[in-house]
Amino acid sequence: MKKSFKALVTMQNNDGTYINIVKERTTNELPDGDLLIQVEYSSLNYKDALSASGIKGITTQYPHTPGIDAAGIVEKSNNSDFPPGTSVIVTGFDLGMNTSGGFSEYICVPSKWAIRCPNNLTTKEAMMIGTAGLTAGLSIAEINERCKIKDANIIISGATGGVGSLAVKLCSLLGARVTAITGKMSKKDFLLDLGASKIIERDEFINGTRHPLNKGLYNGAIDVVGGDILSCIIASMDYNGIIAACGNAGGPKFESTVFPFILRGNHLIGIDSANCLIERRKIVWERFSKDWKLNGLDKICKTVDLDGVIPEIAKILKGKQTGRILLEL
Repeated sequence: MKKSFKALVTMQNNDGTYINIVKERTTNELPDGDLLIQVEYSSLNYKDALSASGIKGITTQYPHTPGIDAAGIVEKSNNSDFPPGTSVIVTGFDLGMNTSGGFSEYICVPSKWAIRCPNNLTTKEAMMIGTAGLTAGLSIAEINERCKIKDANIIISGATGGVGSLAVKLCSLLGARVTAITGKMSKKDFLLDLGASKIIERDEFINGTRHPLNKGLYNGAIDVVGGDILSCIIASMDYNGIIAACGNAGGPKFESTVFPFILRGNHLIGIDSANCLIERRKIVWERFSKDWKLNGLDKICKTVDLDGVIPEIAKILKGKQTGRILLEL
């Protein structure tokens, strides 16, 4: 039996521009899938804003519902591992790209995209963390395999954004000395509250870095920005340092030489949270429910409804988002 629900829908106008509206949909309009999930929470990510703006390479067909994150309750299931009533998390894969996404009261997805929400984590907390936190967690797990986070010097770019703010908070929780790079020095107190030990203004960091090798200062780095920032981070790593690259808000190209890698043994590792193995995701989400449990997430989250997420889309594209945007459905 079909059911009506509300969803944000991105539509293309005749002049080629795009508009976002909240409208009624029915469950028989959703794609085929093993799980029909009543979404309780979603979150806003940079990729969602790109999809909601018609940026090529993200979503190919419109009308479309964005939202690469969703957490909620299974209502109908064709998989005995996820009986009705199960709390689940779905992030990445094709959700919100070309599959109707989490900015909706219902989604229908393959069960292989879902994981059970850990017992000590609510669906609200899961979406406060979302893909941003999963990306930060995957980055930290990679760094921790090569240099222990506790007492390490970690530098994090894009520190006031979703990935960056959660990375600062988690690294601080794990005992790292965190240097935060930001273009928003007005948010200095926000970063200090997250646990940053030092804050560097973005242009100051770029202009104060010598290439190809600067003084080796950092054991690990999480780079959300790319471009010139990544070039400068690479030049500033200490011996055997590791850089987790997970974003390109500052551009996809960067410059370096082989010297940081052959003279200092540095590692540059790419982080992909959209298509990483489901088992890898489970490990990170379990850690967020246990030894990586983040308290005070409400302090870095702004909660909005479907209508309220629309203006936030424009803000994140302009680089004006601070912390996380939680969508409550």
